[in-house]
Amino acid sequence: MQAKSERITVLTTPDFKAYLHEEAAREGISVSELIRVRCAQPNQPAVNEDEQLLQTIVEQVKEATHRAQYALDKGLQDAEAVLNELKHARKH
Repeated sequence: MQAKSERITVLTTPDFKAYLHEEAAREGISVSELIRVRCAQPNQPAVNEDEQLLQTIVEQVKEATHRAQYALDKGLQDAEAVLNELKHARKH
């Protein structure tokens, strides 16, 4: 991520300033981050770093769960095959 090093000064009404601070507080981010996110993705709620991290973790858990389910299914198939071989060998 590129370092933020440019500053913009915006004149606004006290009411609009209060609105920005309320929105930022509601979403758990700074006013600067609120403006960056809202301008980059209009009509999208801002996502703070904790929420981004949580989303990443959720995706990793989903992928790990999928891999684990595949491994369990494969293990069960292998175990059934061995049991069938043992049963077959016992009969002969």
